[in-house]
Amino acid sequence: MDGVSKFYSKFYKYPLPLLLLSLWLVAVFLLSDRPAHSQHPVISTNKEKYHSTLLTKRIMPSTLTENVRKTVLENGLTVLTKEVHTAPVVTVQVWYKVGSRNEESGVNGIAHQLEHMMFKGTKNRPIQFGRLFSALGSDSNAFTSYDQTAYYGTVERNKLKALLVLEADRMRNSQIEPEQLASEKRVVISELQGYENSPEYRLNRAVMQAVFPNHAYGLPVGGTKADVEKFEVEQVEKYYRNFYSPDNAVLVIVGDFQIANTLETIKKVFGKLPRQGAEGRGQEVGVISSSSPSSPIVLREPGAGRLLQVVYPLPDANQPDVPALDVMDYILTEGRNSRLYQALVESGLASEVTASVTSLRESGWYEVLVTAGAKQDLKKIDSMLSSAIANVAEKGVTSEEIERAKTQLTADVILSNRDITSQAMRLGTDETTVGDYRYTDRYLAAVRLVKPTDVVAVINKYLTKEARTVGFFEPTQKRITEVADKPHSAQTTENFSPGAPVLFSEVMKYLPPVDLATDAIAQVLPQEFKLTNGLRILLLPDRSTPTVTLSGYIQAGTEFDPENKAGLAAFVADNLLNGTRSKDVLTIAKVLGERGASLDFQTYREGVHIEGDSLSDDLPILLEILADVVKNSSFPSKELELHRQQTLTDLQQELDEPSEVARRVFVQSIYPKKHPLHTFPTEESLQQIQRQDVIDFKAKHYRPDTTVLALVGDFDLDKVRSLIKNKFGDWEVSGKAPTLKYPPVAMPEKIVSVNPVLPDKAQAVTYMGYTGINRYDPRFHAALVLNQILGGDTLSSRLGAEVRDRQGLSYGIYSSFQAGKNVGTFLIEMQTSPEDSSKAIASTRQMLQQIHQQGVTALEVETAKRTLISNYNVSLANPEELTDRILMNEVYGLDKVELHSFTDKIQKVTLAQVNQAARELLHPDRIVVVTAGPSVLAEKSIR
Repeated sequence: MDGVSKFYSKFYKYPLPLLLLSLWLVAVFLLSDRPAHSQHPVISTNKEKYHSTLLTKRIMPSTLTENVRKTVLENGLTVLTKEVHTAPVVTVQVWYKVGSRNEESGVNGIAHQLEHMMFKGTKNRPIQFGRLFSALGSDSNAFTSYDQTAYYGTVERNKLKALLVLEADRMRNSQIEPEQLASEKRVVISELQGYENSPEYRLNRAVMQAVFPNHAYGLPVGGTKADVEKFEVEQVEKYYRNFYSPDNAVLVIVGDFQIANTLETIKKVFGKLPRQGAEGRGQEVGVISSSSPSSPIVLREPGAGRLLQVVYPLPDANQPDVPALDVMDYILTEGRNSRLYQALVESGLASEVTASVTSLRESGWYEVLVTAGAKQDLKKIDSMLSSAIANVAEKGVTSEEIERAKTQLTADVILSNRDITSQAMRLGTDETTVGDYRYTDRYLAAVRLVKPTDVVAVINKYLTKEARTVGFFEPTQKRITEVADKPHSAQTTENFSPGAPVLFSEVMKYLPPVDLATDAIAQVLPQEFKLTNGLRILLLPDRSTPTVTLSGYIQAGTEFDPENKAGLAAFVADNLLNGTRSKDVLTIAKVLGERGASLDFQTYREGVHIEGDSLSDDLPILLEILADVVKNSSFPSKELELHRQQTLTDLQQELDEPSEVARRVFVQSIYPKKHPLHTFPTEESLQQIQRQDVIDFKAKHYRPDTTVLALVGDFDLDKVRSLIKNKFGDWEVSGKAPTLKYPPVAMPEKIVSVNPVLPDKAQAVTYMGYTGINRYDPRFHAALVLNQILGGDTLSSRLGAEVRDRQGLSYGIYSSFQAGKNVGTFLIEMQTSPEDSSKAIASTRQMLQQIHQQGVTALEVETAKRTLISNYNVSLANPEELTDRILMNEVYGLDKVELHSFTDKIQKVTLAQVNQAARELLHPDRIVVVTAGPSVLAEKSIR
């Protein structure tokens, strides 16, 4: 039931990756509409002398596990605690040593199904646990992987005991009722159908089954529809009894708490739970043996582009070769200077190459995925891939490459463990996978010792032609390349009546008591200054880790795209790092990588967002590169053409995804032609973009007076002010900044239903909505509370409780008011089985009608306010989210005290204001409904 959360974004490039970025992993809550990343991977290189100084003096001043305390209770529960007093929040995580590794064909997916059922309530609390977590304001979720299932929540520190009580309750007392299992099986099947939409998932599943024919690692983590449909209550209960026991679990707590007091509480709450014993746990399922077909596995199925996947079996996580294998991976695939990027992408054979080392309890594998360039042959790509790897084995790697990879890898670990949730994830992963929470410390120490000969040795040992399994995905039909389905009107005829509103008095009845709040959060505000050229800077020192987070904004978003050259704004942002007057693309990559720093540009409708991070001593390098590319980018023709081909390939794949097609048609059905939001890139518009267009757009829209920079981290205020003035002070501006006024858009007069068809997709995606509000609307805060009640959370909201939880019609459903400087959209998004789409849409409209006419309750409002406030306070403990909050408050022209007054404004929202917002902002009979998916949807109207 897990969503891919923000803090997982870098886990996959070092060992024990939690596997949360794999398509087959369970995902539900945190559905994101973030734009695609730029074409630039995180880039890195290094020099040997610098590297040794970096590691010995700055990256490793102390270990990641310093101050971690391990306690084992009498009933066998392992407890890992770590005090981190940088913010008044705490994370509680329970890790069970059971995953898909403990399954076999016929019951594939049962661990995942059980994870879903763990939210359904207990004997003591017969209520959806998502509602309890939401009422606590906990940022909670769960995931199933190969070796473990984990449940986690991050809250304000006074709610620590309440979380412990809830986790102990469902460790022992979860109820698995037949009706609820039947409903949740539909949800899981909907989830699996979403994965089936992806050719990459289907190819990976086929290849992994061939690599591990006799072991559960060859099975998909989420399971298969055929197996899920057959699960019985007794089977799921047996897994629960066998595996959900204190002696098979690890409790991890990191944050602002006192270990001594908390351990006493843990002993009272968890200590009374009996151990179940290891009988029936089946720790070894199957034999680790790999199969390497002599010829490639070929999938000829509907899809958008050609894919090549190569998998090499590797040893388990405890084997000494793992650090060298990870260094090898960075050398082969990390950044523009990497060997496989140079051989495949720079040559035009491939649009993208990614890879990862997976190191698990019983085995591992190295996986390389290549997206073919337009009209490129997979056999030729495979041959070039093999040649490039053979060339590394034959000629070796340089000391510079080794040190570059080691620096980037080590920096990634440090930068990925700045917030408490990530730190706890690291401890839980290490303890459950290899049985030692100190694993990452040992691993980093071993990485420092890797030599060039070690990398060659592991390539010769593991990356042999005999060992590898190859998969080709060859699309059998061309997908639609444009989305131009004409909207038509259709009134709903199905009269589906949802159940009674969620009784929040029931939620409060089962909520554990919360400790009295301790002292208030320290309200430290950023320092603000402005250069004479108009550049605005906000600085907030934070000495908690030796790192810096940079967030920026430039008013150069897609709203400025010419109609016939849609995609131009993103074209500019994506090519900024491809060369300046003084540095070519490889030099820029190398300069950043010598420090293990990252810099990225993402294009949104209202602006380009800058994201960067580095170790604190390397902030000058990060700012120097940023200043150089925004002032002096040169847009070399070769790089522009390479990017164009990559973008065309990406577009082809996007138009094969129901979610992207639904989003495009939804937006274009709301906003008429000539409106800034109507335009989307097409193959024709991308081909129209010339180098001069890129140069002119950059000169016109990249200006210091429309740019804001925010930095949070370990730095000296005066030094950074001086540094920014020195680097950005000569950025010249002429004339007034371009402005854009959005024309008003009328609401639809009735229901507008549009059904773009994507043949052979297993899951449908629906968008529902219309124009909404902007950030300055006086109803903004009331709308946030209303949205939290309606669909702000997939499990605890009205929509989640009815459409997902009670009826099991959708894997994920949520709503949002997307409010920016201009009026945005109100939207509801859901994923359903095609046969359930009509019923889910009808139920959603009925819920909108119910709240529009009857309003919500006072208890719902109070609960939603507590959830929003707690989630906001928790978010400020994450450096990336904190930096983004500071940045966007400035972009919207809000006072800098908004950083802390936001919660006061939420607290002051009244029931009357929320119900007024419901009457004014919810329009179930004047709504655009777009469902993208299989052809069956075209044969009947959307209800």
